[in-house]
Amino acid sequence: MTHSPLDSRAHTRVPPMRTGMTEVELIWIEKRLEHWIRFGRIAGETIISRKTRVVSFRPDALFAFVRWSASDYGTLHSRVDILRAVRAGERYTTAPFVRPGGELLLSIQGWPKVQRVLELIDAIEVVGLDPCEVAPDHWRHAHNRLSAGERVRAYTHERHQAWLKRKALGQ
Repeated sequence: MTHSPLDSRAHTRVPPMRTGMTEVELIWIEKRLEHWIRFGRIAGETIISRKTRVVSFRPDALFAFVRWSASDYGTLHSRVDILRAVRAGERYTTAPFVRPGGELLLSIQGWPKVQRVLELIDAIEVVGLDPCEVAPDHWRHAHNRLSAGERVRAYTHERHQAWLKRKALGQ
């Protein structure tokens, strides 16, 4: 049996329209399952329950999404992803708990490497820069270097100024 688009039963099965923003589901179950945003300009938030909320990012926003889980015996999984929220119609990479997905700039697993990424973010903040404004190429560089077990170049004010000039030219 088919339903007309005007049939109320068919209408209830249609998913709600997207807001045009990237949504990230954050979960916090103390010492078991923790999802958090390390940096990013949150444009909206919906509280689902005491342990779950959904945050939204506008297109082109950069954000770092950290996931960690543990059992009685220690850490099971740790991961950090740095993504750029995509615009409608752009290609994207799917990522767990991120809807629809994003441009994946960095994806690192394993607590020692995740800690290193968190230290890189801290170092950027220490020199007075906002990680949300860092050149996407720097996060790609960090991903490649960390994946290969190599040292990541520091993100300096000079690199940032070069990025801002390039960005102003529309590149």
